[in-house]
Amino acid sequence: MLKNYIKIAWRNLRKSKMYSAINITGLAAGMAIAMLIGLWIVDEWQFDKQFPNYKHLAMVQQNVYNNGEIGTGMNQPFPLAAALRKDYSADIKYAAMCTWDQTHVLAVGEKRLSGVGVYCEPDLPEMLTLKMQEGNYKLTDPATILLSASQAKACFGNEDPLNKTLLIDNKTAAVVTGVYKDMPRNSTFSNVNFIMPWALYARLEELDKRDNPWRSNSYRAIVQIAEHTTMEKVSAKIKDVKLKNIHKDERSFHPQLFLHPMSRWHLYAEFKNGVNVGGFIKYVWLFGISGVFILLLACINFMNLSTARSQKRAKEVGIRKAIGSQRSQLIWQFFSESLLMVMLALLAALLLVALLLPLFNEVANKQMSILWGSPVFWAICLGFSLITGLIAGSYPAFYLSAFRPVKVLKGTFRVGRYAAMPRKVLVVLQFTVSVILIIVTVIVFRQIQFAQNRPIGYDRNGLVTLPMYTPAIHERFDVVRNELLQTGAVENMAECWSPITSVWNTNSGFNWEGKDPGMALDFPSEDVSYDYGKTVGWQVVAGRDFSRSFATDSTAFVINEAAVKFMGLKDPVGKIVTWDNEPYHIIGVIKDVIAESPYAPVRPAVYHMLRGGAGTRMIVKINPKISTQAALAKIEAVFKRNNPTHPFDYQFVDQDYANKFGDEQRFGKLASIFSILAILISCLGLFGMASFMAEQRIKEIGVRKVLGATLFSLWGLLSTDFVRLVIIALAIACPVAYYAMTGWLQQYAYRTTIPWWIFPAAAAATLFITFLTVSYQAIKAALMNPVKSLRTE
Repeated sequence: MLKNYIKIAWRNLRKSKMYSAINITGLAAGMAIAMLIGLWIVDEWQFDKQFPNYKHLAMVQQNVYNNGEIGTGMNQPFPLAAALRKDYSADIKYAAMCTWDQTHVLAVGEKRLSGVGVYCEPDLPEMLTLKMQEGNYKLTDPATILLSASQAKACFGNEDPLNKTLLIDNKTAAVVTGVYKDMPRNSTFSNVNFIMPWALYARLEELDKRDNPWRSNSYRAIVQIAEHTTMEKVSAKIKDVKLKNIHKDERSFHPQLFLHPMSRWHLYAEFKNGVNVGGFIKYVWLFGISGVFILLLACINFMNLSTARSQKRAKEVGIRKAIGSQRSQLIWQFFSESLLMVMLALLAALLLVALLLPLFNEVANKQMSILWGSPVFWAICLGFSLITGLIAGSYPAFYLSAFRPVKVLKGTFRVGRYAAMPRKVLVVLQFTVSVILIIVTVIVFRQIQFAQNRPIGYDRNGLVTLPMYTPAIHERFDVVRNELLQTGAVENMAECWSPITSVWNTNSGFNWEGKDPGMALDFPSEDVSYDYGKTVGWQVVAGRDFSRSFATDSTAFVINEAAVKFMGLKDPVGKIVTWDNEPYHIIGVIKDVIAESPYAPVRPAVYHMLRGGAGTRMIVKINPKISTQAALAKIEAVFKRNNPTHPFDYQFVDQDYANKFGDEQRFGKLASIFSILAILISCLGLFGMASFMAEQRIKEIGVRKVLGATLFSLWGLLSTDFVRLVIIALAIACPVAYYAMTGWLQQYAYRTTIPWWIFPAAAAATLFITFLTVSYQAIKAALMNPVKSLRTE
């Protein structure tokens, strides 16, 4: 019997090729998109879960009273982990300080390779439970190093790397004592290519000679709590550790430590006024909801066409019942047809996912793969297919199988006047979702464009930064600068400590006339050399820039407009500001430079001459009169000549700045793809419904043509119902989209507005697409020869 059901179901699919193709294609597209989004969500939820101890791992963060607000930061002083190990050993199993990810040069013979590495205390590899390919992860000897498998391959090829010696930054020898498997892409430490001992870093930076070690907030502190306690309990115990150890003059910040669990590092990294308000989780929810809606659109198509087509089979049901078919047999027949179509759609969806996944990975910046071996994946796919098939087949299975054969065969059976109402409601729902997605996409791109067009306070075009791995190149800075200027490849160059697109240093201890003595503040402060302002093209609005003509500029400040406003200075140039009890005089004011989020207000910032020697990078302004490629070739030649032991690495400032929009741009691209697919799926269903309606009314159209109806009037007759449904959808979608996006924009301090024209534009576009979709079938039916349509069956 089952074989017979499948055979008849297959015949019915082949008999109605167009409707079957529309049904299967629409459902397959929706299922494929839902699978891709599902894979992306799984990848995000699995972030850092590869580490066995991730439920017990946390980063120590702090809330501080800063510039009148509560700010949250991850940077900690280097003695913190030792204090936690000493005083809280009952609750903290492991604690380790580590540096932030930084680029270093590894030298093996004549080979020079740059990569990202960290210095850390011995507990960190233990906490992460590194999967070792060779050796072990003990970092007790300062002259050792751990390499990732890919870094070991790059350094030593096919040779055994264990016990081989290499040079770190061309000055420190280290022996390879372990090789660990590359950490997964969806982990916090995915880009760490090598790990070096904290003891080596302490020796190089002379940490034991620091006068006030608790003041330097430049490192990460990672802990693993004991199994018998919780993050909340440990946070409550350690909250005043830093407050007790810092100098009394710094206690106005009132730092409070707390543990931020590893399970929340990726998705819940955003804090406002000391409270965790979310983070990347908002995109997970947005994509998840989008996937559900797109799948819903596809299911609506499937159910609409299935139920609409099933009404034509009333006579078939009557004949089957007249010759002895049981109702249960008819029910199984309709269900088998629906399930067969859904299973074909599932196969097509899996094929689409396999084809689209590489492109999706590129857009989403992922390395995902289909979970072929996951029972959960197959259970969800098959379970969804079964539910969809049962729901779509339930109408014909239970409604049509209940017909009395006498009425059907006599021709007295009529479909109720409200039979089409569920389909109309579903069409309205389809287009409501589609229009919302269109409006969301437009507003997201407007917000990105709005932030990108925000004045950034400098000219990023042609700016290139070059890292200085050792102070050696700094000693030849003037030589390098003169040689580069002579080549004509650059207009200017300077040294700095932080990238212009980031804030690496913040400092306190600033005082000026009129300052509230109880105010806690922490200003971004940037070390720069002469010609920095000319190189980056910042805009001086009062006073002057740093100059070699003034020896006193070694104790001078250039401040931004945000600092002038915050400090309440009416005529700032010439004013004295003390920093750690040393007097500095303000020589100039510049327009605010966006060094952090382009969506947030610029913080008060001070710029001063490099203190304590070299910076960490050079910044170069390429001559716009020559090509970038030619300029880089000349720059590389000069650097190789003056610094032959280091690779020539560089970053374009405009690319670094563009990376600040990465999450929003990826979301915008994916949202635009989803909105296009939503419209296509909706139109596919509309096309099928229009075809069905035209086929149902073919005799009516023939009669109207015989009586003199025009092509235009027939087109209007067939189009009006669908256009009316789309207009209802627009009336629902516009206010919903406005409310949703108004709330979304509130998360940005610097945000665009929602212009009125977006809604009529979306409405016009949707109506235009609707007319195109419906018109084909309407005009085709109207042009048909009435003789054929009125001919008896």
